[in-house]
Amino acid sequence: MIEIKDVSKIYHVGNEEIEALSGVSLSIKEGEFVAIVGPSGSGKSTLLHLIAGLDKPSYGEVVVQKKNLALTPDSVLSKYRNRTIGFIFQEFHLLQHLSILENVKVPLMFASHEEKASHQKKATELLEDLHLGDRLNHRPNEISGGQKQRVAIARALINAPKIILADEPTGNLDSVTGKAIIDLLKKVHKQKKLTLIIVTHDKEIAKAAQRVIEIKDGKLVTKNRPTRFTN
Repeated sequence: MIEIKDVSKIYHVGNEEIEALSGVSLSIKEGEFVAIVGPSGSGKSTLLHLIAGLDKPSYGEVVVQKKNLALTPDSVLSKYRNRTIGFIFQEFHLLQHLSILENVKVPLMFASHEEKASHQKKATELLEDLHLGDRLNHRPNEISGGQKQRVAIARALINAPKIILADEPTGNLDSVTGKAIIDLLKKVHKQKKLTLIIVTHDKEIAKAAQRVIEIKDGKLVTKNRPTRFTN
């Protein structure tokens, strides 16, 4: 489903060049659950952003479902990010002036008129499935960190994406809540048969995945190390 072909990413900061990724090549199969691990600044979030179509490589190709993202028009990329990808952020990125229900419906703003009729029901059902049915009208500042991340997961799932990308989804949570979120993502992966890619610096969290890809200083350390995986 995902092919990363000799990808490098260089950022220019003033007169300095910073190479975030250097000659990375790997593939991820449809339905696979992969953890990308590495220390802070290793390039793991950069790789996730390239897969999401939020950025473009300086060199090499990022191919998703046989589509080279760097050569894809912006209008098609926007649809790809909205329909194919569901993104979960460490900082939650919930809109403070909207209710929990309204936050989950944000990705549906580009849906067709026919689809809009089912927005309320679909979003409500997702939140109920994630045990937030009694929080629909609450604002983000009225719920806990773990609940905020469940709202973010519901928002990522609302358009039935093929791929879920989670960037340090437990980074702002305590260990108990973080484990609950990872268990939830494992359950979602199994039930919906999604391709799930988690970026984390925590190797204990990574043990939940079927395969661990390790990055250090922008280069792959290993890409084929399986983990003990139970659903």
